[in-house]
Amino acid sequence: MSTIPDGEWLAQPAPGRLGPRGVVLDSWRRARENRLDPDRLLPEVDLDAELEDYRQQHRLAAVMPLIRRLLVRDVEGEGLLVAVGDELGRLLWVEGDHAARRRAERMLFVAGANWAENRVGTSAPGTALQLDHGIQIHDTEHYDRIVHGWSCTAVPIHDPETRRILGVIDITGDARAVDPLTLPLLEATAAAAESQLLAERLSAAASRPAPARRAPARLTPAPRPQPVTLRVLGRDTGELEAAGRTLEVSSRHAEILTLLSWHRRGLQADELREAVYGPGTAQVTLRAELARLRRWLAASVPDLVLESQPYRLSRPLELDAHQVLALLERGAHRVALAAYHGALLPGSAAPGVADIREAVRLRLRDAMLTDASADVLVGYAMTPEGSLDAEVLREALRILPPHSPKRMGLVERLEALE
Repeated sequence: MSTIPDGEWLAQPAPGRLGPRGVVLDSWRRARENRLDPDRLLPEVDLDAELEDYRQQHRLAAVMPLIRRLLVRDVEGEGLLVAVGDELGRLLWVEGDHAARRRAERMLFVAGANWAENRVGTSAPGTALQLDHGIQIHDTEHYDRIVHGWSCTAVPIHDPETRRILGVIDITGDARAVDPLTLPLLEATAAAAESQLLAERLSAAASRPAPARRAPARLTPAPRPQPVTLRVLGRDTGELEAAGRTLEVSSRHAEILTLLSWHRRGLQADELREAVYGPGTAQVTLRAELARLRRWLAASVPDLVLESQPYRLSRPLELDAHQVLALLERGAHRVALAAYHGALLPGSAAPGVADIREAVRLRLRDAMLTDASADVLVGYAMTPEGSLDAEVLREALRILPPHSPKRMGLVERLEALE
C-alpha cells in the first residue's frame, strides 16, 4: 500500500471551497482505517451470473419503472447515468447515456459491482448508504483516484414501514450530476418510490383473503396478487402496470376503470352510465362497452375482473392520482407535486371523470396554498394549472424575495390573466 501523508491523500477540494468538507474528511478517514489504497482501488463485481435473478427478486425492482420515468428518460443523451443499488452497495441497474456508460465501465461502475464505502472509499452511493442520508461528491472528493473527473449524487431508499435501508439511487456524470437541484430531485424520487412500495403493500394486504379458522396443517398459501396501477394524470389514455408489464388503455376504458377505482364499493348501472356518458344515453351503450372491457381485461389482466350488481372491480386498482393524494396526506408536498403530471384524463368529457379531476386538482391546490413551503408553492405556480390561477400567482409573488429572478415571469402571467 502506498504511503499517503495525513491530510494529503486527495488533492483538491470541491469547487468553490477552501478545503475538503467535514463529511468528506470523515469518509476519507474511514477509508484509511479500512486500509484502502486510493491508487489501486477497483470495485469487485460481486454479482455476475446471478445478477439477473437477484435484481428481479429485489424489492426495488417494483419501483424501477417509476425511477425510469422520473430520472432515466431525462438523462439519456445528456452524459449522465442513473444507478440503483442494493443495501450492501452493489449496483443492480446502471442506465442512461450510452457513451457515459462505456466510459464508466473503465472504473467498473457497472451492474453487479460493489461500490460500498468500505470497498472503494468515498463515493455518493457508498457514502449515502454509510450515513443513511443523501450526499453529493464532487470530482476529487472521491477517495479512489480513478474516479476523479466524475461527480455524483445519491440518496438511500427505505422500507416505508420499518425504515430499513433497501438500497440507493445515484446520478453520476460530470458537474451536472451535483447541480443544486439534483439532490432534491433524487430525494423526491426516493420518497415517490417509498410511497409506491407502501401503496403496493397496502393493496396486497387489502386483497388478501382472511385465513380460514381450521386450515389444513400443510395448506400452501395462495400467491399474493401483484399490485395493479393505472396512470391517468396528464394523459388522455390510460397506462396500466400489471405483473411487470405496461399496457396502453383506451380513453373510454380508462374512464371506466378510473371511475371504478375511485368508487371502490361499486356503482349501480344508472350511476355508471351517467358518470361515463351523462344523461340521455341508452343503457345498452354502456353494456356494450363493458363487454369489450371485460374481454380486454380477461386477455390482459386476468385477475382484475369487472363484476356487476353493482359494477365494481374484483381487487383494488391504484390510480397515480391516489398516490398524489396519499403524499399530500403525509405532508410530502414537494414529492406530490413532482408526481402530479397534469390533470386527470384532461381530454375526457365524462361527467364522473370531470368530478374526480376537479377533486384532485382542488386538493392539490389547497395543499399548495395552505401547507406547502415557499419554493414548492412557486414551483406549483409555474405549472400549467398554477400559471392560470391568479390567487396562486399572487401568493407566490407575495412570498418570493423582492429580487428573485422568478418574479418577472410570474408578474407577466398574472398581468395576462388580469
